[in-house]
Amino acid sequence: MRDVAYFRLMAEYNAWMNERLYDLCATIPDAERRRDRGAFFKSIHGTLNHLLYGDLAWMSRFTGDPAEVPPLGAELFSDFGEMTRARRRLDAEILSWAAALAPDSLAAPFTYTSKVDGAVRSFPAWVLAVHMFNHQTHHRGQLTTLLTQCGVDPGVTDIPWLPALAGARG
Repeated sequence: MRDVAYFRLMAEYNAWMNERLYDLCATIPDAERRRDRGAFFKSIHGTLNHLLYGDLAWMSRFTGDPAEVPPLGAELFSDFGEMTRARRRLDAEILSWAAALAPDSLAAPFTYTSKVDGAVRSFPAWVLAVHMFNHQTHHRGQLTTLLTQCGVDPGVTDIPWLPALAGARG
């Protein structure tokens, strides 16, 4: 897949959903965001942290910035306000990165070292970019479940409701 439009759409969707979900999470008291709800990353805070970590790790690989990321599982921010600001900065970086993608760069082989098991792997870059966006969607699905359990309705999360596509909905 070398269609840069796909990656640009996913970057825009990512930023939109993160903005919405962080706004909803801001309405929940910190103790409730941190409460262990039996999710894979235990809490809403833990799930937000993992999402931020995953995107940070992939952008570090794709762009070299930052040069290093903390170990897998590290809490990046204990303060929700700091986490929110970091999320918005990273989403802006992902949007810029996607805007600059070229089909040839997506087809090129890309080698990285996994933070999960330390193995070195090589794939076409597009496979790893798809993985980054798929990973986001997977864990945001978990987050919407956790929010629903708190009585917070995340609303429609489907791509056709992306504000940039409003005119296409008819």
